[in-house]
Amino acid sequence: MDSSINKGRSLIIKLSIFIIALVALLFYFNSLKGPVDKNDNKNIIINIPRGSSSSKIASILKENHLIKSKFVFKLVSKQKKADNLFKAGSYRFKKSMSMYQIIDKIISGDVYKETVRITIPEGFELKQIVDRIVNNDKLNIDREKLMYVIENGDFDFKFLKGIPKGKNRLEGFLFPDTYEFEKNITEKEIIYKMLKRFDEVFKKEYYERAEQLNMSVVEVVTLASIIEKEAKLDEERAIISSVFHNRLKKNMLLQSCATVQYALGKRKERLTYKDLEINSPFNTYKRFGLPPMPIASPGKASIKAALYPADTDYLYFVSNGDGSHTFSKSYSAHLRAKNRNY
Repeated sequence: MDSSINKGRSLIIKLSIFIIALVALLFYFNSLKGPVDKNDNKNIIINIPRGSSSSKIASILKENHLIKSKFVFKLVSKQKKADNLFKAGSYRFKKSMSMYQIIDKIISGDVYKETVRITIPEGFELKQIVDRIVNNDKLNIDREKLMYVIENGDFDFKFLKGIPKGKNRLEGFLFPDTYEFEKNITEKEIIYKMLKRFDEVFKKEYYERAEQLNMSVVEVVTLASIIEKEAKLDEERAIISSVFHNRLKKNMLLQSCATVQYALGKRKERLTYKDLEINSPFNTYKRFGLPPMPIASPGKASIKAALYPADTDYLYFVSNGDGSHTFSKSYSAHLRAKNRNY
């Protein structure tokens, strides 16, 4: 009897040791699927060549310290039947990623695309936008091709309907923003992305409001571009807009220095009387109404101000030299304000 009890105890001990060893082995096996370093979030870029097998990919990942075991990677890949699903390309991984996350990323083809960040400030003219894009040495953009796309490219956007192809036709519509462009992006893709951003900003409500004001989209953007150039303070945009709306209603000349500067093709701190005599459809000191097209790319705040002017009787404004303006209802009050500031 003692002998059978001892045998039973021995069997239980051996079975317990086996179970413990099995659990430990399973725990170790699962740990090999986990992150190499869960606290390391540094990006590591690697390239998976076309036609790579799970064995080849495992070697690349192990060499870059992204997995703990090539054997386990191949085993997991086989379990997921991933061998024929892996997609070639450059990938961005982190040591904090699990083996499953890495495998799923390569299967999905979530490749890393190197991008270039470019900021287009509000109030930039078309030629300034072109210069900023072309002069970025991280992009391979050809000026002639870019200009051809701007002047002749086909873009199916509602706000461009009725605008004929030709020089500067997209002035005002390349929306000012910070963009992430892929390094191999084409000239047309750049312009499309900027026009798409304008389309996102100029929502349905804005089209409806333009109709209420009896203005076309081009007219709204043209007025917004003038506001963008004249306003320095956000709180004054709607007031400046009201001045121009009031002058348009009274059939007065807009007399915006910003439009004259656009006509001159250069920015001057102070315009001369000779400058104000320039013969141009953009000279609002000589031509009534709005210019034929925008003079720059307005931001969202200026577009909104053009559509929703403040309720004022102002007809004039003059710079105070600190970014703010003095607004007047009469010419005599305007002259007094000018004399104080100059």
